Amino acid sequence: MYDYGLSTLEQYSLTVLSTARTRGALLCRCEEGLFILKEFKGTEKKLGKQQELLEGLSDAGCRVDRYLPNKEGNLVSRDRDNIPYTLQFWYEGRECDTRSEEDILRSVRTLAQMHKYMKLPLVQDYMEPSLEDIYQRHNQELRKIRKFIRKKGASCQFEKLYLATVEDYLEKGDMALGLLRDSAYSKLRQDVTENGWICHGEYNQHNVLMIRKETAVTSFEHWGFDMQMADLYRFMRKILEKYNWDVRLGMKMLSAYHKEKSISEDEWQNIRIRFLYPEKYWKLANYYYSHNKAWISEKNTQKLKKLTGQKEAWQNFGTKCLENYPF
Repeated sequence: MYDYGLSTLEQYSLTVLSTARTRGALLCRCEEGLFILKEFKGTEKKLGKQQELLEGLSDAGCRVDRYLPNKEGNLVSRDRDNIPYTLQFWYEGRECDTRSEEDILRSVRTLAQMHKYMKLPLVQDYMEPSLEDIYQRHNQELRKIRKFIRKKGASCQFEKLYLATVEDYLEKGDMALGLLRDSAYSKLRQDVTENGWICHGEYNQHNVLMIRKETAVTSFEHWGFDMQMADLYRFMRKILEKYNWDVRLGMKMLSAYHKEKSISEDEWQNIRIRFLYPEKYWKLANYYYSHNKAWISEKNTQKLKKLTGQKEAWQNFGTKCLENYPF
């Protein structure tokens, strides 16, 4: 019988009091504290570097989900079926509530505080791809999808709406790519390689836990060497989409980060360019093209309608919120 890795707990020096299943993992209450047991799907080489990062953050006073080695000193343990598992420190808390401005700003401050200590000697294998290469490829894909729909004929609402809107979004994509090429992006990339700056990679409300007056951050599996504005941009974009690109909230988020970790003028220009790029539009188009094109879900059509309906607010945000430095 599949035991969700329960048998691996015998490999740790812990006194287990109770266990409970949660989101594809096993929550373990022990005399020594709270832990979470998860099936491991990465590489042990990268996991070792992740643990080094987490230990550094923990030493700096950050609450993170570092790994607990087993009795043999290994981070990965195998159950009776040879399935690999990891055990991590966990926290009693609630996820960041995106309806709460206080939670949002607290999450931004936590990210900035954490970013100060997120650095290791560069490992080229874990360097994130160039944003210039990404934008160039995405723009090509938007054109390819346009050509595909034109050739076969738009037969559903999603395809009709895509053809009606793609020119404007492509123009924005080309403009962002041009601005990126003319910016100090290569210098910022060089700074990453020289100083080993690291991004969380998936910093969102689900990975930020509110514990009374403290905040814990979890799920660092997507970490990589990159300029840290990428983390801030991704968190802000997902929040601001929910707030129809509220300029006031955007300014508060940028200010909250800047007070904890200063944003340079070059970084400011970079995050501005990121907000000019139609990333969500590309994501919806790419999902359409890479999945079953014979049947487009109403949910995806509604997402595209909502996105195009927010276009003016999105463009206004880029102009008003990110126009001047310093702020």
